[in-house]
Amino acid sequence: MKGFLDLADLAPAEVADVLALAGRLERTPEPQALAGKILALLFFNPSLRTLASFQAGMARLGGSSFVISPGQGTWILETRDGVVMDGAPAEHVREAIPVLASYADALGIRSFAGGADLAADLADSTFRSMAGVCPVPLINMESVVNHPCQALGDWKTMDDLGIPARGGKFVLTWAWHPKPLPLAVPAAAVHMAALRGMDVTVLRPEGFGLPEPVMEKAFQAAAMSAGVGGSVRETADRSEALEGAHVIYAKSWTSPLHYGKAEAEAAFRAGLRDWCVGEDWFATAAPDCRFMHCLPVRRNVVVKDEVLDGPRSVVVHEARNRMWAQMAVLYRLLRG
Repeated sequence: MKGFLDLADLAPAEVADVLALAGRLERTPEPQALAGKILALLFFNPSLRTLASFQAGMARLGGSSFVISPGQGTWILETRDGVVMDGAPAEHVREAIPVLASYADALGIRSFAGGADLAADLADSTFRSMAGVCPVPLINMESVVNHPCQALGDWKTMDDLGIPARGGKFVLTWAWHPKPLPLAVPAAAVHMAALRGMDVTVLRPEGFGLPEPVMEKAFQAAAMSAGVGGSVRETADRSEALEGAHVIYAKSWTSPLHYGKAEAEAAFRAGLRDWCVGEDWFATAAPDCRFMHCLPVRRNVVVKDEVLDGPRSVVVHEARNRMWAQMAVLYRLLRG
């Protein structure tokens, strides 16, 4: 591995290797594996699990890390190309990233969507531009339309719980939220489940279908996993979608119809508060159907307490697996 930007960049055998390594590191610690190695973490946006899990994982492997949050004790960084820098940003990423990389052996970057122009965000051009000037192994800690670290942790979680790949039914459901949210996690989740060989259903209200490039990537992943199964579809029929489900994965995302138009989006979703996952959603699901969410999650908005505090919820298990999965990625990037 030379970087970890997208789960799609890995061959099936590489995914299996990283997952196996994550399990081994969980069972058999290697506290000196990355002794002397340094990880730089550049966060343009807030974090709890990603920040803590990378720092904890690097420490468990014997390495160290440092964190940069532009504008919080450091210069505000400019990410746009060709601009006249006469505003708040004092430094450009074209200089900042090579400098940070010169202090470290690997670099992680988190940079969310602009949220104004769907086509521009789907191109993920800001992250790609930063990747282009990074001379050390780069890790995508969440970009506009991808979150491969979350996807890898989710995959490990389903493996841990014995959730079937072939014949397993994965439902990614839209959930109500007071504000429009990015596409990164739903895009990564639907791709991951399809690549795993599951029968994937995207359940969403009319007008909240995932953008065509996101779905096309998932279709391609399902085709790649044809030897073990795999299918992808979308529907607004909740009862039909949830029947026989092994996983209900809840996440809100913005409507492509009103992307970048906050007031129109709010009005469009105003009557959809019943898209809050409750125990009644599991009535026709598989008996041991699990509830998954990347966190943070708004209680009794996205999911009811009865589910989140009940035996179906594996959200803490998921969060813990972020660390083990990322440790395996770091191990492969920095040790081989």
